[in-house]
Amino acid sequence: MKKLLVIVVMAMACISSLTAQTTDKRLLGVWVMESMQFDGEEKILCGSKETPYTQFKFYGADGEYACAEIVRQENGEFVVIPHEYGTYTYKNGVYSEMGRPAVAKEDMVLVDKDTFKGRWANRNDVWKKKTNLSKEAIDYIITLCKMAKQKPSAEVQKSIEQSMFSR
Repeated sequence: MKKLLVIVVMAMACISSLTAQTTDKRLLGVWVMESMQFDGEEKILCGSKETPYTQFKFYGADGEYACAEIVRQENGEFVVIPHEYGTYTYKNGVYSEMGRPAVAKEDMVLVDKDTFKGRWANRNDVWKKKTNLSKEAIDYIITLCKMAKQKPSAEVQKSIEQSMFSR
């Protein structure tokens, strides 16, 4: 009887840990777009003087996902444009973000611990893991993404409608 109880407890623990895992742990952290290449065009290196643009993605252990665009202005300052905030899954090579249909395994590939390649629509991207971005910067970008997801209050909605869409 004790052996059976031990086996049942161990089986339940294994099942629990398998269902709790939402992601391949290698994906966790901050990733920045290194390059993008639209079909039939030359590769664009992101975050360079010629291309003052990149994208930021954050993958949390609990399925938290944030994505933003980062642009360097002519004066050298950076603008963070929140893109989306929500959830993702990446398990057994199957990747999905924001509840959208999963992408094909060959369209999201972890090349090594610091690189993944992805294909979205007609563009091939290369992403690099960043471990030297400060916690303050990461938190700031994630907070902007969260805020962008929030809907304006009913009062703000009404004010916008009355002052900007009253024709």
